Amino acid sequence: MDQIASWVATIATILAACMTASNLGWRITGIGFIVFTVGSIAWLALGLLTGQPALVWTNIAMTVLNLFGVWRWLGRQASVEHGAERAAATSEHLPGDTLFPASLLMRARLVGRDGEALGTLVDAMVGSRSGKLSYVVVTEGGVAGVGERLRRVDWSGAELDGEQVRAGLDARGFARLPELAKDNWPGQ
Repeated sequence: MDQIASWVATIATILAACMTASNLGWRITGIGFIVFTVGSIAWLALGLLTGQPALVWTNIAMTVLNLFGVWRWLGRQASVEHGAERAAATSEHLPGDTLFPASLLMRARLVGRDGEALGTLVDAMVGSRSGKLSYVVVTEGGVAGVGERLRRVDWSGAELDGEQVRAGLDARGFARLPELAKDNWPGQ
C-alpha cells in the first residue's frame, strides 16, 4: 500500500507543479491545486503508513494550503473573472465605450490584420493619470519563457476583438518591431 501512495503522491505533485507553474489561467491553476491536494493526501497517507510524523504534519499543512488554493482559484478568482465578463457583455449594449477586463491584457493572443497569430500579450503599460493604455508587451517564440522575444505594440495600432487583440500588422511587420529587453521597457 505504501508503494501505491508513494507513486500517487509523486505523480500528483509533479503534475500539479507543472499545471500551476505554467500560468495558463485561473481554471488550470485551480485544477492544479486539486491535483496538489490529491498529492498531499497521498504523502500524508505515506507518512502514516511508514511512521514518519514530519511527513504527516507537513502534509496536513500542505493539504490545508492546497485547499486554500482551490478556493482562491476556482472559487474567488472564477467569480471575479465571471463578474468582469458580465460587465463587459453588459457594456456592449450601453451608450459609451465598451469595457473589457484589464486582466485580458495579460493573456490575450495577438493576431495580425489577416488573423494570423503573432504572439501572446504578457503585460500592458497604462498612464497613471490619464488611464490611457499606451502599449502592450507581446511574447513570441521560446518555450516556457526560455528563448522568447518581447515586442512592444502601440495600443493606437491595436483593438480588442473578442478574447484577442487585433493589430494592424502582418507577421513581417510584427517581426520588424524592435525587441524589448525583459528588464528595460520604454517609459513612453
